[in-house]
This record gives sequence, structure tokens and C-alpha cells, in this order.
Amino acid sequence: MSTFSEKMGRHKIDNQTNRILPGFENINRFWCRDMNMEMVKILPGEFYVTSSDEIIATVLGSCISVCIRDAKLGIGGMNHFMLPTNNKKDDDSWKYNKIDKAARYGSDAMEHLINELLKNGGRKNNFEIKITGGGKIMAKMNDIGAKNISFIRDYLSTEGYDIKSEDLGEVYPRKVRYFPRTGKLQVKKLRSLHNDTVMTRETDYKKHIEEDKIEGDVELF
Repeated sequence: MSTFSEKMGRHKIDNQTNRILPGFENINRFWCRDMNMEMVKILPGEFYVTSSDEIIATVLGSCISVCIRDAKLGIGGMNHFMLPTNNKKDDDSWKYNKIDKAARYGSDAMEHLINELLKNGGRKNNFEIKITGGGKIMAKMNDIGAKNISFIRDYLSTEGYDIKSEDLGEVYPRKVRYFPRTGKLQVKKLRSLHNDTVMTRETDYKKHIEEDKIEGDVELF
């Protein structure tokens, strides 16, 4: 039997459904009981933008999440990427005007997130940016986290963006919660990892995106 708070949570989610921005209807969402707010959980290769008062959450290993909001409008979003660029493309530079459809690479994930913010009224000169992740959690693999950190710092610097705060590197996975309306970013380092869920997921995901062919592109504006 559902509790009163669970019923109220479902009711609030139903009421907020009509405020979900187009294109994000299928993102996994649930009611966060401890915060009494709706929470959206994104996975590697996903991003999410919202103008509502809700939480965006994820778990990071060597991956990076970039949180961006228009500090005046309150609209904001977060991405989750594992590799900086697609080295199999003839044009593997993020400096060009066309990118792959999927947000699996950092170069793609950044442009998708920024484009979606701009499309929904955000302005670059109001952007507040926070970044986290890039842990070295797989000792026997190349330090993907360090490459991601180098990429995102270089990307933001080249594009003229300032980083307001960051929590990067070390050897711990991170549990992340971002509140776009206020800009608050909560990062919990998982110092006692009792299973290899994060490592297994990232290893499998890395193999998948390196083998999977990407088709289509999107124009930047």
C-alpha cells in the first residue's frame, strides 16, 4: 500500500510533467523523499535541462559532469560524458560547427547542453558553471579521468567560460546532485565502494561507445 507521502510525490510529479522541456520526456525521474522534490537521474551519454525547481542526479567514476545554469533565469542543466572526443572521426575536434547526434563524448555533450540552454532562453553571459568527476577508479586502465579533466578545462577556457567551482580527480567515484534553480551542487565521494558497479558500468559503456557507429549531426547556433 502506498504511503501518503508517496501518493503526494506521484501527484507532484504528474503535475510537473507538463513543465518538462521538449525532448526530455523519457528521462528517468522519481520523487526524492529526503529533499521533498522531484529528482531526475541521468546516465552516461545523457544530459538534461530544466526550468523547474528539481534535482538532477548521477553517479560518476572517471566520467565528468558539467553543470550550467543561467543565473538570472534559473534555467539549467547537467551532462554526463566519459570520453573527451571521438578519435575515429576524420574531424575529431570540438572546435568545428557540426557534432555527432549522441552526447556520449565530451565535445558533443557540451554543445548539446549549451544549445539546449540557449534554445530555452538562456544567455551565455549569464552562465554559471560547475564541474565534477574525473576520478581514477580503474587502476589497470589509462587515466581516462585525467584526460576528461584536461579536455573540459581546455574547452571552457577556449570558449571563454569561467569555472565557478570544481571537484575533480582523486580516486573516488562520486554521487552528484545538482539544483539548477539555485546553482547548488552536492558531491558525495564514495570512499568505501563495496562493489564494482561503477567500474563495471564504465568499462562496458566505454567498450560500447567505441564499437558503436554514430550517425547524424546537429548544427550549432
